[in-house]
Amino acid sequence: MRRPLVLFDLDNTLVDRRGTLDGWAAEFVSRHGLGDEARTYVLGMVSERTYPSTFDTIRTRFRLTAPTEELWRLYCADIAAMVSCPREVLDGLDELRAASWRVGVATNGAADIQWAKLRATGIANHMDGAFVSEEADARKPDVRHFALAAERCGVALEDGGWMVGDNPVNDVGGGHTAGLRTIWVDNGRPWDSRVPAPDHTVADVIDAIDRLLHIEADHVSTAS
Repeated sequence: MRRPLVLFDLDNTLVDRRGTLDGWAAEFVSRHGLGDEARTYVLGMVSERTYPSTFDTIRTRFRLTAPTEELWRLYCADIAAMVSCPREVLDGLDELRAASWRVGVATNGAADIQWAKLRATGIANHMDGAFVSEEADARKPDVRHFALAAERCGVALEDGGWMVGDNPVNDVGGGHTAGLRTIWVDNGRPWDSRVPAPDHTVADVIDAIDRLLHIEADHVSTAS
Protein backbone atom coordinates (compact mmCIF):
# COMPACT_ATOMS: atom_id res chain seq x y z
CA MET A 1 0.00 0.00 0.00
CA ARG A 2 1.34 3.45 -0.90
CA ARG A 3 2.27 5.51 2.18
CA PRO A 4 3.41 8.98 1.03
CA LEU A 5 5.65 10.93 3.40
CA VAL A 6 5.13 14.46 4.70
CA LEU A 7 7.54 16.14 7.09
CA PHE A 8 6.51 19.22 9.05
CA ASP A 9 8.73 21.84 10.60
CA LEU A 10 7.85 22.43 14.26
CA ASP A 11 8.49 26.06 15.22
CA ASN A 12 6.24 28.68 13.58
CA THR A 13 4.72 25.92 11.45
CA LEU A 14 2.97 23.47 13.80
CA VAL A 15 3.36 25.73 16.86
CA ASP A 16 3.68 29.49 17.40
CA ARG A 17 7.22 29.79 18.73
CA ARG A 18 7.42 33.58 18.39
CA GLY A 19 4.34 34.24 20.46
CA THR A 20 5.38 31.71 23.10
CA LEU A 21 8.82 33.29 23.44
CA ASP A 22 7.33 36.76 23.86
CA GLY A 23 5.32 35.56 26.84
CA TRP A 24 8.22 33.59 28.28
CA ALA A 25 10.66 36.53 28.07
CA ALA A 26 8.24 38.75 29.98
CA GLU A 27 7.94 36.17 32.76
CA PHE A 28 11.71 35.55 32.83
CA VAL A 29 12.71 39.19 33.37
CA SER A 30 9.96 39.63 35.97
CA ARG A 31 11.13 36.55 37.87
CA HIS A 32 14.71 37.84 37.98
CA GLY A 33 13.87 41.49 38.66
CA LEU A 34 15.16 42.73 35.29
CA GLY A 35 13.82 45.58 33.15
CA ASP A 36 12.54 46.19 29.63
CA GLU A 37 16.04 46.49 28.15
CA ALA A 38 16.85 43.07 29.56
CA ARG A 39 13.67 41.65 28.07
CA THR A 40 14.67 42.85 24.61
CA TYR A 41 18.14 41.33 25.01
CA VAL A 42 16.91 38.00 26.37
CA LEU A 43 14.27 37.69 23.66
CA GLY A 44 16.91 38.38 21.01
CA MET A 45 19.17 35.70 22.47
CA VAL A 46 16.52 32.96 22.38
CA SER A 47 14.73 33.99 19.17
CA GLU A 48 16.87 32.19 16.59
CA ARG A 49 17.64 28.94 18.41
CA THR A 50 18.18 28.20 22.11
CA TYR A 51 20.69 25.87 23.76
CA PRO A 52 22.09 25.62 27.32
CA SER A 53 25.02 27.80 26.22
CA THR A 54 22.50 30.57 25.51
CA PHE A 55 21.68 30.73 29.21
CA ASP A 56 25.34 30.70 30.14
CA THR A 57 25.64 33.99 28.23
CA ILE A 58 22.45 35.43 29.75
CA ARG A 59 23.54 34.39 33.24
CA THR A 60 26.90 36.10 32.86
CA ARG A 61 25.47 39.32 31.44
CA PHE A 62 22.92 39.81 34.21
CA ARG A 63 24.96 38.20 37.02
CA LEU A 64 22.24 35.70 37.82
CA THR A 65 22.93 33.38 40.74
CA ALA A 66 21.06 30.36 39.41
CA PRO A 67 23.30 27.79 37.65
CA THR A 68 23.09 27.56 33.86
CA GLU A 69 21.70 24.03 34.14
CA GLU A 70 18.82 25.25 36.30
CA LEU A 71 18.04 28.15 33.96
CA TRP A 72 17.93 25.73 31.01
CA ARG A 73 15.76 23.23 32.90
CA LEU A 74 13.29 25.95 33.87
CA TYR A 75 13.24 27.29 30.30
CA CYS A 76 12.33 23.84 28.94
CA ALA A 77 9.61 23.43 31.58
CA ASP A 78 8.22 26.94 31.07
CA ILE A 79 8.09 26.69 27.28
CA ALA A 80 6.47 23.25 27.42
CA ALA A 81 3.82 24.67 29.75
CA MET A 82 3.15 27.71 27.53
CA VAL A 83 3.31 26.31 24.00
CA SER A 84 0.21 24.86 22.34
CA CYS A 85 -0.91 23.30 19.10
CA PRO A 86 -4.46 24.05 17.88
CA ARG A 87 -6.87 21.13 18.04
CA GLU A 88 -7.63 21.54 14.33
CA VAL A 89 -3.95 21.02 13.52
CA LEU A 90 -3.81 17.81 15.56
CA ASP A 91 -7.02 16.64 13.87
CA GLY A 92 -5.46 17.46 10.50
CA LEU A 93 -2.44 15.30 11.28
CA ASP A 94 -4.82 12.47 12.15
CA GLU A 95 -6.66 12.98 8.87
CA LEU A 96 -3.42 12.68 6.95
CA ARG A 97 -2.51 9.45 8.70
CA ALA A 98 -6.01 8.09 8.14
CA ALA A 99 -5.49 8.88 4.44
CA SER A 100 -2.34 6.69 4.52
CA TRP A 101 0.24 9.46 4.86
CA ARG A 102 3.37 8.93 6.92
CA VAL A 103 3.52 12.06 9.07
CA GLY A 104 6.76 13.25 10.63
CA VAL A 105 8.44 16.27 12.16
CA ALA A 106 11.83 17.55 11.02
CA THR A 107 13.15 20.29 13.31
CA ASN A 108 16.40 21.99 14.22
CA GLY A 109 17.20 22.62 17.85
CA ALA A 110 18.14 21.02 21.14
CA ALA A 111 16.59 17.61 21.65
CA ASP A 112 15.24 18.14 25.16
CA ILE A 113 13.35 21.36 24.44
CA GLN A 114 12.01 20.22 21.07
CA TRP A 115 10.81 16.89 22.43
CA ALA A 116 9.32 18.67 25.45
CA LYS A 117 7.23 20.76 23.04
CA LEU A 118 6.24 17.74 20.94
CA ARG A 119 5.00 15.91 24.03
CA ALA A 120 3.38 18.87 25.79
CA THR A 121 1.38 19.90 22.73
CA GLY A 122 0.28 16.34 21.99
CA ILE A 123 1.94 16.37 18.56
CA ALA A 124 4.02 13.34 19.56
CA ASN A 125 0.80 11.31 19.70
CA HIS A 126 -0.31 12.37 16.21
CA MET A 127 2.79 11.55 14.16
CA ASP A 128 4.78 8.56 12.95
CA GLY A 129 8.18 9.91 13.91
CA ALA A 130 10.34 12.97 14.50
CA PHE A 131 13.97 13.93 14.21
CA VAL A 132 15.66 16.81 16.06
CA SER A 133 18.95 18.08 14.67
CA GLU A 134 20.91 17.79 17.92
CA GLU A 135 20.23 14.05 18.07
CA ALA A 136 22.76 13.38 15.29
CA ASP A 137 24.31 16.80 14.60
CA ALA A 138 22.44 17.12 11.31
CA ARG A 139 20.73 20.48 10.83
CA LYS A 140 18.36 21.50 8.08
CA PRO A 141 19.03 22.22 5.24
CA ASP A 142 21.46 19.25 5.36
CA VAL A 143 20.00 16.37 3.31
CA ARG A 144 21.02 13.98 6.09
CA HIS A 145 18.50 15.67 8.39
CA PHE A 146 15.62 14.85 6.04
CA ALA A 147 16.90 11.30 5.53
CA LEU A 148 16.97 10.68 9.28
CA ALA A 149 13.48 12.20 9.70
CA ALA A 150 12.13 9.94 6.94
CA GLU A 151 13.80 6.95 8.59
CA ARG A 152 12.08 7.78 11.89
CA CYS A 153 8.79 7.56 9.99
CA GLY A 154 9.64 4.13 8.61
CA VAL A 155 10.25 5.18 4.99
CA ALA A 156 13.21 6.03 2.78
CA LEU A 157 13.92 9.57 1.64
CA GLU A 158 14.59 8.22 -1.85
CA ASP A 159 10.88 7.38 -2.12
CA GLY A 160 10.09 11.11 -2.13
CA GLY A 161 7.44 13.06 -0.32
CA TRP A 162 6.76 16.57 0.97
CA MET A 163 8.30 19.10 3.34
CA VAL A 164 6.10 21.75 4.98
CA GLY A 165 7.68 24.68 6.77
CA ASP A 166 8.08 28.41 7.21
CA ASN A 167 11.82 28.79 6.56
CA PRO A 168 12.73 29.46 2.90
CA VAL A 169 16.29 28.13 3.26
CA ASN A 170 15.97 25.29 5.79
CA ASP A 171 12.55 23.95 4.81
CA VAL A 172 11.98 24.89 1.16
CA GLY A 173 15.57 24.96 -0.07
CA GLY A 174 16.59 21.98 2.04
CA GLY A 175 13.50 20.05 1.05
CA HIS A 176 14.15 20.62 -2.64
CA THR A 177 17.76 19.48 -2.29
CA ALA A 178 16.56 16.35 -0.48
CA GLY A 179 14.26 15.52 -3.39
CA LEU A 180 11.04 16.50 -1.63
CA ARG A 181 8.23 18.68 -2.92
CA THR A 182 7.64 21.67 -0.69
CA ILE A 183 4.89 23.78 0.84
CA TRP A 184 5.88 27.13 2.30
CA VAL A 185 3.87 28.50 5.21
CA ASP A 186 4.27 32.22 4.56
CA ASN A 187 2.92 33.56 7.88
CA GLY A 188 2.02 36.75 6.02
CA ARG A 189 5.43 37.27 4.39
CA PRO A 190 6.26 37.75 0.69
CA TRP A 191 8.51 35.25 -1.07
CA ASP A 192 11.99 36.37 -2.15
CA SER A 193 11.85 36.02 -5.94
CA ARG A 194 15.62 35.47 -6.05
CA VAL A 195 15.16 32.10 -4.33
CA PRO A 196 13.72 29.02 -6.12
CA ALA A 197 10.03 28.96 -5.30
CA PRO A 198 8.18 26.28 -3.30
CA ASP A 199 5.71 24.00 -5.03
CA HIS A 200 2.88 25.62 -3.07
CA THR A 201 2.47 28.61 -0.76
CA VAL A 202 -0.15 28.66 1.99
CA ALA A 203 -1.17 31.00 4.79
CA ASP A 204 -0.87 28.46 7.59
CA VAL A 205 -0.37 24.78 8.34
CA ILE A 206 -4.12 24.06 8.17
CA ASP A 207 -4.08 25.20 4.56
CA ALA A 208 -1.04 22.98 3.97
CA ILE A 209 -2.82 19.93 5.39
CA ASP A 210 -5.90 20.60 3.25
CA ARG A 211 -3.68 20.91 0.17
CA LEU A 212 -1.98 17.58 0.92
CA LEU A 213 -5.29 15.80 1.47
CA HIS A 214 -6.54 17.05 -1.91
CA ILE A 215 -3.28 16.06 -3.59
CA GLU A 216 -3.55 12.51 -2.29
CA ALA A 217 -7.25 12.30 -3.17
CA ASP A 218 -6.42 13.40 -6.74
CA HIS A 219 -3.65 10.80 -6.91
CA VAL A 220 -5.96 7.99 -5.78
CA SER A 221 -8.64 9.11 -8.25
CA THR A 222 -6.15 9.19 -11.13
CA ALA A 223 -4.64 5.82 -10.19
CA SER A 224 -8.06 4.17 -10.12
